Amino acid sequence: MSLTNAEFDVSEIHWLMDMFQTVDVGLVVLNSDYRIQVWNGFMESHSGLTPRQVRERYLFDLFPEIDEEWLRRKCDPVILLKNRAFTIWEQRPYIFKFKNYRPITGSAEYMYQNSTIFPLTDTRGQVTHLCIIIYDVTDAAVSRSELESMNGRLQQLSKTDFLTQLSTRGHWEDALVQEFNRLQRYSQHHSTLLMCDIDHFKRVNDTYGHTAGDEVIRKVADVIKANIRTTDLAGRYGGEEFAILLVDTTMQQALCLAERIRQQVANLTIPYNSTSLTVTISLGLAERDVSMQEHRHWIEAADKALYQSKVDGRNKVTCHQAEDE
Repeated sequence: MSLTNAEFDVSEIHWLMDMFQTVDVGLVVLNSDYRIQVWNGFMESHSGLTPRQVRERYLFDLFPEIDEEWLRRKCDPVILLKNRAFTIWEQRPYIFKFKNYRPITGSAEYMYQNSTIFPLTDTRGQVTHLCIIIYDVTDAAVSRSELESMNGRLQQLSKTDFLTQLSTRGHWEDALVQEFNRLQRYSQHHSTLLMCDIDHFKRVNDTYGHTAGDEVIRKVADVIKANIRTTDLAGRYGGEEFAILLVDTTMQQALCLAERIRQQVANLTIPYNSTSLTVTISLGLAERDVSMQEHRHWIEAADKALYQSKVDGRNKVTCHQAEDE
């Protein structure tokens, strides 16, 4: 005998509620005033507070250890822009200060957490609530921290260019290969490669010496570091050449960044002994496209655009066009 639609709806709701209560992640729903509306079994188990005890309570009164200003900075754009936001334990170990009871990682006093924050809308499309999903990542965090404590310094030396404190070419290119492979699997994603080179750098070395050249390289690297996001990766690709992997970035978005870097370098005044040095850079951009079969084709495309900037008079940004291939 088959279920009626009404019976099926009731069963479906029962299943959803059962999953909601037993899933091994925290689920919290807040209204626009940051008052708790929903509190699942994971949150009850780790906080010791039942849904009845927390309902309609102001989140920051109930959990004063939460940095209200920080969390609001994360949540307010979610409401305004209807976008998701994420927090990771590397930046902040947890949102909710839950004790860690996992036997494998008993050395950690508190639960390390990642989280996803996303908007909930009404039938008119207006954001009325926020949902926060809490993931327990203690095992991964502790394992990573222990590994870093044992090998961190050696790894850092192998990954970091001494002069610029950017990534070494080897480490940077390894990351590029990983990103290229990711984009091969998820072709709808966009990432852009930026290559840049200090114009007439040989003149600096020949006129003022290699120590002056090193100072110029350091200052250009500082401009790059000041303008990229934590998700981007900049490396010293050669003597006076730099490469920046801009993850989840279209060509147009990358062009804005490249122009900002170009202008800031052009405006630099670099003191050296009794004189001041000025330099410019040329830049090339290439967004990964499906015609690129290997990561080196991506590098070649960006390098070709960089070369065109040099040909066109330097101190320019050139975007690689796939149809030129």
